[in-house]
This record gives sequence, structure tokens and C-alpha cells, in this order.
Amino acid sequence: MTTQALLWAAAGTGFTFAMTTLGAAMVFFFRGEPNERLQRVLLGFAAGVMTAASVWSLLLPAIEQAAQTRLPGWLPAACGMLMGVVFLAALDALLPRLRRKRADGDWKQTTLLVTAITLHNVPEGMAVGLAFALAAQGEGLAGAAALAMGIGIQNFPEGAAISLPLRQQGWTRLRAFAGGTLSGAVEPVFGILVVLAAAGVHPLMPWLLSFAAGAMLYVVVEELVPQAHSRAGTCGFVIGFLIMMVLDVALG
Repeated sequence: MTTQALLWAAAGTGFTFAMTTLGAAMVFFFRGEPNERLQRVLLGFAAGVMTAASVWSLLLPAIEQAAQTRLPGWLPAACGMLMGVVFLAALDALLPRLRRKRADGDWKQTTLLVTAITLHNVPEGMAVGLAFALAAQGEGLAGAAALAMGIGIQNFPEGAAISLPLRQQGWTRLRAFAGGTLSGAVEPVFGILVVLAAAGVHPLMPWLLSFAAGAMLYVVVEELVPQAHSRAGTCGFVIGFLIMMVLDVALG
């Protein structure tokens, strides 16, 4: 790939990263500690965002990309998702051993949440990077721009889905903002790396997409839904799911 392709990939993934940062900045608009009902709404919102993103941003694109190969479309999606679940389950089991205070559930939930959304951002960054690298060679600039715009808008609620729960757990606004921002920093990093190794990585994209989906779904079921379980949490879940679904479908 040429230097121009790398620069275009950096610009496209830089935009999506900036949108994650804007979403994380929502933490500065909340004063004081949210009450219990609002906490459940926010946890439900994060769960809804992650569930919809797992389906429309990850699993369905994985199936579509796999269908272009000799493999059945469902195979990489199913196997990759199971690998993502197993990976997060192993991490979940390991965390108490890495932390002396086994009862510190907030620390474990925070680590799982940040890990899952960060993993989700890896294949998105790779997809945007590849799209802009091809656009730099005269192939599909409009499509690359639409992809970056769609993922960038989706990243806004995802940044908030990390920073707001971190704030609820007692983090300062600045630390919560940094946590949300860093979850999106992997997009430009992997967007550039995939351009450098485009030929070898592209066949793995269905597996990477579904792996991230499995990781996110594990966190939703294991950590977020149980703590958000209430009428307020259900409303938050539905709102988050609808927002992410509409963004994914409307923006392609």
C-alpha cells in the first residue's frame, strides 16, 4: 500500500475515533452521582447498544463477508462468536485472581465492559482502514465515506456507554472520559495496521467481527442485564437498542 493509502486510512479511522471521544464527553454533562434508577437506565442503555451493535455491526456483516468465500456464511459467524464468548468467560474467571479483593465487582464489570467494546472497535477500525486504502487507489470513495460516517455516528453512544457507567462506579469525570476515549483508540491503530498487512488480514474479517460480537454479548448477559434488571433498565435497553439499530440500518 502507498503512503497516500495509509494517510487516507488514518483520516477515516481518525474520524470514527473522534466520534467515540465526543460520546465519552457526555460524562461532563452529568452533575453529582446519578440516582439508582438513572444508573439502571444507563446500564440498560449500554446493554441495548451493545446487543444491537453485535447483530447489525458485527454478526450480519460477518455472515455477508463469509458468504463471499467457499465457507458457509454461518460457520465463521458461529465459531467466531463462540470464541469471543469463551475468551470473555476465561477473562471473567481470571479477573478475581488478578485482583486481591475478589468481591470488587465494579472493577470486574468495568474491565469486561471496556474490553468488550474495545474488541468491538478493532474490526470496525480494520474495515474503515481497508475501505479508505482502496478509496485512495480510486475504488469506492463514496462507500468508504459512508462507512466511516455510519460507524462514527454509532461510536457516539458507545463512547457514552463506557464513560457513563464508569462515572457511576465512582471514577472522576476525567478518568471516565479517558476510559471511554481509549476504547476507540484501537480503531486508527488497527486501521493502519490492516492496511500494512491487507492481503493477509482480509480473509479473517468474518472471524474477527463475530469474535467481537460474542465478547459483547457475554458482557451484556453476564454483567449488564442483571444489574439493569428493572422497568427503568428495560426502558434504557430498548432505547439503546433502537438507537443503534436505526443507525446501523439507516447508515448501512
